[in-house]
Amino acid sequence: MNLIDEIKNSFKQGSVLTRLIWLSLGVFLFIRIIHIFYFISGTPFTFIDWLALPDNPVDFIHRPWTLVTYMFLHFDFLHILFNLIGLYWFGKLFLSRFEGDKLLGVYILGGLGGGLLYMLAYNLLPVFASVNAVLMGASASIIAILVAIAVYEPDREILLAFIGPVKLKYISVFYVLLSVIGISTSNPGGNIAHLGGALMGWLYMVQLRKGKDMSSGIVKLVNQIGKLFKPRQKIKVTYKQPPRDDYEYNRQKRANQEEINKILEKIAKSGYDSLSKREKEILFKQGKNNS
Repeated sequence: MNLIDEIKNSFKQGSVLTRLIWLSLGVFLFIRIIHIFYFISGTPFTFIDWLALPDNPVDFIHRPWTLVTYMFLHFDFLHILFNLIGLYWFGKLFLSRFEGDKLLGVYILGGLGGGLLYMLAYNLLPVFASVNAVLMGASASIIAILVAIAVYEPDREILLAFIGPVKLKYISVFYVLLSVIGISTSNPGGNIAHLGGALMGWLYMVQLRKGKDMSSGIVKLVNQIGKLFKPRQKIKVTYKQPPRDDYEYNRQKRANQEEINKILEKIAKSGYDSLSKREKEILFKQGKNNS
């Protein structure tokens, strides 16, 4: 099995977390390869704008899919590295208590919440009036997963290197406060998106405790879309031809009876357990026909 087949097998048989990681990696490599051609030709890399979330409502209307694609989009290596580490770590914590569909739901809801809050802030706050920006990255989705599991198990302790055991609620509060402080730094849009993701993670778990899964409709839609890309299984249909005449009928009957006699002799010598799976099926079918 070559590397491509191993990756395909890992994606097909892996968990939702594994698929999210592979998807982000795949988009990252695709973007970097496309960027090479733009670099060689000496033209600005405008292709990424078709996947990143714009702050301008007019641009968003022309590219509405960016509200989803941005949460899988990374360009810088360190950006995707730290995001995938966070996704793996917090995703494993989440999956220790919930199934994969809920992880996918929180991931998407967190990304949607982060993207919407980002666009609202950039269009309502005066400080961003003269700023043109785009949003990309899985950070809002990742912090949504962290906050969701922290709301569910606030006192669960995580062992951190050089620090020791720390409760999940403190880790989530730390990340949220870090995002609030980061609004006035060089990445205000990303930190605002973090807060939108955190809000969705909190809201999701509060509603789930009441018995309502906010993401059920989204997950069903994603699963339906996923089925469109699955190859259809070929069903092999065989038809048993009836005997063409009395001679053929009697010949088949004698052959079947001889096979049954051999099976019965084998049972007499070695017992029923010595029969193969095929011989047991033949004996079972014969018993049904005689009943």
